[in-house]
Amino acid sequence: MLVKPELPSGIYGITSRDFGTSHEQSALYLLQAGVKIIQYREKDAQTRTMYNEAMKIKVLCKQYNALFIVNDRIDIALAVDADGVHVGQDDMPAEIARKYLGDKIIGVSVRNEEEVRTGQAQGADYVGAGAVYPTSTKQDSTFIGLDMFAKIAKMARVPVYAIGGITMNNLGELKRYNIRGAAVISAILNTPAPEHTAREFIRIWESKD
Repeated sequence: MLVKPELPSGIYGITSRDFGTSHEQSALYLLQAGVKIIQYREKDAQTRTMYNEAMKIKVLCKQYNALFIVNDRIDIALAVDADGVHVGQDDMPAEIARKYLGDKIIGVSVRNEEEVRTGQAQGADYVGAGAVYPTSTKQDSTFIGLDMFAKIAKMARVPVYAIGGITMNNLGELKRYNIRGAAVISAILNTPAPEHTAREFIRIWESKD
């Protein structure tokens, strides 16, 4: 049986084409900066396009020794042999994803303690908790706030990544909750120099302050 790779600590990069770059270029910025886990997140493209994009990102992740996660689409994750999949509360249940993905990584989006318990029971390897802060990236996301986030971080038995509205100004605040890392999209990609910005996020995460 294959040993499942350890989930990296720090910045969890998510690709997007909403800020003037392709998914592949988004991934390259993040990887060149030193991000060690990348999620390909695409909701509207045709399946063939998603397959082609995911395959390119997988090659890049292998080159940079990073984990590659596909958002939602189990079929795409299987087709490109990604390291895992991330599912939301309206996506395929984690227990079904586990049946198809075997020992691959499964992440689950959670907004409260009950969703954490359910995700863990269904075999989630990590949870993405949020939105911690208000965010413009996902218009349909539920803002859970720091109090609920703290409860999730304390009770979860699997690694927790914070997501939603995370910036350089609040990243330090999140480090005290004993989480594995923080997922960032717009605060990196919607900047003039995404690679430099990603490096700054990593620096803040790794600092002792």
